Amino acid sequence: MTSTHAFWLAGRQVTGEDSFDVTSPWDGRVVGTVSVPTDAQIEGAVAAAYAVRDEFAATPAHVRAAALHHVSRRLVERTEEIARLISAENGKPMKWARGEVGRAVSVFRFAAEEARRFNGGEAQRLDTDLGGQGRLAFTRRFPKGVVLGIAPFNFPLNLCAHKIAPAIAAGAPIILKPAPATPLSGLIIGDLLAETELPAGSWSILPVPNDKMPALVQDERLPVISFTGSEKVGYAIMDSVPRKHCTLELGGNGAAVVLADFASDEDLDWAATRIATFSNYQGGQSCISVQRVIADASVYERLLPRIVAAVENQVTGDPNDDATDVGPLVSEDAAKRVETWVDEAVAAGAALLAGGKRDGASYAPTVLTDVPADVTLSCEEVFGPVLTVQKVDGEAAAFAAVNDSKYGLQAGVFTHDLQTAFRAHRALEVGGVVVGDVPSYRADQMPYGGVKQSGVGREGVKFAMDDYTYERVMVLTGISL
Repeated sequence: MTSTHAFWLAGRQVTGEDSFDVTSPWDGRVVGTVSVPTDAQIEGAVAAAYAVRDEFAATPAHVRAAALHHVSRRLVERTEEIARLISAENGKPMKWARGEVGRAVSVFRFAAEEARRFNGGEAQRLDTDLGGQGRLAFTRRFPKGVVLGIAPFNFPLNLCAHKIAPAIAAGAPIILKPAPATPLSGLIIGDLLAETELPAGSWSILPVPNDKMPALVQDERLPVISFTGSEKVGYAIMDSVPRKHCTLELGGNGAAVVLADFASDEDLDWAATRIATFSNYQGGQSCISVQRVIADASVYERLLPRIVAAVENQVTGDPNDDATDVGPLVSEDAAKRVETWVDEAVAAGAALLAGGKRDGASYAPTVLTDVPADVTLSCEEVFGPVLTVQKVDGEAAAFAAVNDSKYGLQAGVFTHDLQTAFRAHRALEVGGVVVGDVPSYRADQMPYGGVKQSGVGREGVKFAMDDYTYERVMVLTGISL
């Protein structure tokens, strides 16, 4: 796994003048060497995408659907190989890496289905007023133009899929920039797209260095930007191009609320297991991992030891071992940042109940209580295997605690009561409320995104297609209705 990887320019595999090594966060070995596009090659990709935009928008739906189905099938065939690649460059345990490939399979399949359904057109009678007699409005959606997709490191295959697949389904050319730490999983999508009959220029996958991104972001030929990553970078992009359409999938500090009616031993065992698993899966490097547990006072004393025990039962170690639940973070610097935040919280009075230890890029699954509200761990997204638990009195206090955050991505509410579920749906300032489970649940076809500082717009194949397109109405005159 140490070969040099070319990139994809307008559907062709090419190399540039420079390259960089991709290393494993687990053991530091070189996983692969990736070629870097030159400025001229970046310009060539943009020019090709811009030139083909009208042709691609007019491509028959069955052509786009067939290409997407092909990628989905090929991902299935190469699941083990790609999962090992994800694990190698990202440090993700194999059980989660295989799951990520399975999700990408679904994303491309959903996109193929949506490509066939999309843009069937909607007719509207206009003779509801006298001036509209004999007139019919017919509305369809058309691509806004070339999409610039910017993907993060934490789901290096599936979040690339969430950029590429909806764009192809909608007939919008796309230039994808994978994360510098994990470009190999994104580049492998190019291997599969190259086997299809999509028009040349309709897609490029470019491992562009971060310092080259401002020019791409500013390029007027790229009117749509879909970014997943940090709050700071996302809003800097949006602020720099106020006239472009930006979809931003940013951070969160996901809360799991355990209410008084979720009180049986079976209930609490389920909640603790789910919380422990999904505060630590992907090393906690998920925008919807459980960072905060907000427990009603009536269940707190019985829930807390269950959570601690379940967290301590998480198997940490080599991501290549199928038994491993928690692998390393993406880098030692990332683990050092988590260590600093936890140490700050403990120094300020927080109680450390589990974990709190770093070993290189790995950080032990950690549980804290009594965390002061003003420390970094309470205010920011930790993006590591760290969990805080707090006690509240009643539903209203629990919902207020969820909303006491600058983020609003998803929340989980453990309750059996349907009325409570609907109150949570109304009251919680988040993009998604998961009832009976943790906030970490995501189905790739559902609308996914946040409010407040968690971003704007929605992913989920159909919803991303809406973001990449706009409505255009045609009025027919002299029609007998």
